[in-house]
Amino acid sequence: MKRIFILLFGLAFVLQLSAQKTLIWCGSLIDGVSDRARNDVTIVIDQHKITGIQNGFVKAATGDKVIDLRNRTVMPGWIDCHVHLSLEIGATSYLDEFRLNEADYIYRSVNYAKTTLMTGFTTVRDAGGGAVISMKRAINQGVMVGPRIYAAGTAIGSTGSHGDPTNGYRSDLMGDPGIKEGVANGVDEAMKAVRQRYKEGSDVIKMVATGGVMDVSSDSKGAQFTEDEMRAIVETAKDYGLRVMAHGHGAEGIKRALRAGVTSIEHGTLMDEECIALFKEKGAWYVPTVIAGRSVADSAKKPGHFPPQVAAKALEIGPKIQATLGRAYKAGVKIAFGTDAGVYQHGKNWLEFTYMIEAGMPAMEAIKAATMHAAELIGVQDQLGSIETGKLADIVAVEGDPLKDAQAFGRVRFVMKDGVVYKQ
Repeated sequence: MKRIFILLFGLAFVLQLSAQKTLIWCGSLIDGVSDRARNDVTIVIDQHKITGIQNGFVKAATGDKVIDLRNRTVMPGWIDCHVHLSLEIGATSYLDEFRLNEADYIYRSVNYAKTTLMTGFTTVRDAGGGAVISMKRAINQGVMVGPRIYAAGTAIGSTGSHGDPTNGYRSDLMGDPGIKEGVANGVDEAMKAVRQRYKEGSDVIKMVATGGVMDVSSDSKGAQFTEDEMRAIVETAKDYGLRVMAHGHGAEGIKRALRAGVTSIEHGTLMDEECIALFKEKGAWYVPTVIAGRSVADSAKKPGHFPPQVAAKALEIGPKIQATLGRAYKAGVKIAFGTDAGVYQHGKNWLEFTYMIEAGMPAMEAIKAATMHAAELIGVQDQLGSIETGKLADIVAVEGDPLKDAQAFGRVRFVMKDGVVYKQ
């Protein structure tokens, strides 16, 4: 009899625990879907999911937890669709390639990941770095703290392209990097490179469609794959259930990538009217990364900060991205939030909101770009991107009203990911 009583008491205790909820009292709620904020709202969370949104400040039942954000603006956790958690480029980065081991980069990236989460970005799409796939697993297993990661792993480029890791090396070190290093030439190698990324655990394929800024080569804008090679990458990725993000600055490479069927173009600096028409025809997304362009252009003005080739390209390309974003937005191109964090200092991702607003996007549209639109780009809109019943409890809150004061994006005071509070 005593044993039965103990068992019943234990069952009742477990049931009571399972019935406990978290109530978030929101002074102002921007849900990621509506065009207006709502005042005085309660979000109901059961474990890691949102189970209700109710008007007013709901009274807590016995055992429920209340989080009082009545003096905050509450939003869905932000999504940055273009980061590099495995690096942070500085004045010594080009020498660090020869001085640091992979483990050195990994230990540094632990802090980059935590910083990203604490500044309000609960989900990121990492645009390149093989170690990030292991970081994703560590975060998912609770071994380290960081945002939810959708990782590209090693980017795919052609020999000598922005994706070739040996650009600028002396000849005896240059070698002939291949598919494992992200270098593919011809349709067959392009297909194999995608399959290799799938094997390694990539969630998305990163393709280098044009020249870039931060590699030690002279070209920032020329097309660096044929359209057949690009189409082989896209179609093979589709076979494996993967989307393709394409790095692109120059117009010709952007057009080839869009015709090949990529999901998004990153940077898009020199797109022309034909590019814009193709974006709309294909339903592709544009991820601008304005902060990266502005940051590298500023750094390039410091003598000796970058190698001469990089400095020249940064000064040419960097200042143009913001104006391109403004034209693309006015033309009706679909825009998702992305910053290229790692090209500049991690933790300053929020400044992209201010630059988007400066470029002509209303603050609410900039927020949607980092919430519901970003979730659509990644393909997780059924789980993330908005504060709605049934979605995962990814929630941030800022001090002030970001619809009136863009600096409020930099005053994150609360972060919840998957129903777990990381900052309060």
